[in-house]
Amino acid sequence: MSRTQPVPVLTIDGPSGSGKGTISRRVAEQLGWRLLDSGALYRAVGYAAGAEGLDLSDADAVTRCAQTTKIRFQAAADGGETRVIVNGHDATDELRTETAGAAASAIASIPSVRQALVDLQLGFRKSPGLVADGRDMGTVIFPDAPFKVFLTASAAERAKRRYKQLKEKGLNVTLAALQREIEARDERDASRKVAPLRPAEDAVLVDTTGMPIEVVVARVFAVVQPR
Repeated sequence: MSRTQPVPVLTIDGPSGSGKGTISRRVAEQLGWRLLDSGALYRAVGYAAGAEGLDLSDADAVTRCAQTTKIRFQAAADGGETRVIVNGHDATDELRTETAGAAASAIASIPSVRQALVDLQLGFRKSPGLVADGRDMGTVIFPDAPFKVFLTASAAERAKRRYKQLKEKGLNVTLAALQREIEARDERDASRKVAPLRPAEDAVLVDTTGMPIEVVVARVFAVVQPR
């Protein structure tokens, strides 16, 4: 690709539980584009920091961890969920827990950690195109992306989705506690000084509350390939 024709990017941003992961995977498959799960990168660093016994409020230590942690995505042999390999360990299941999510949110507020992961994220922009799933993909990482979507849903709806996912994995969780955690994370992500969670000015807003996955996928797909 020349400089005048950069690799196209579709950014899909939104709060926790808005359906970004599922929608991004399905749209990327339909387009035949690469996929970047930026949240998994932050979760991976949080996981690695925890494995080293680091204090997540120690910015210097966590930044060094972000700079040295080896992260790669590996397609599942059965065509299922993409595996995330952290320092040689398949940490996919651990990264999907609420603990990992809270750790990711905590370290994402550290400017030096975010900077350490910028180049890694930019490196995913390769032909034929990229679907980038996260919280600041359209505002910070790929502000020049020609296609941008911001997904949202009510906190109650997002808590129900997470509850269903976690119960299916056999985890002991309560709906009320999940909703409190989601609301607290929303507040943290929206109020942080560095790359706060907000839609890009040119993003298409899609409220997924009560909307079937297939309908959301069609709405997002239409942003890239309008009829």
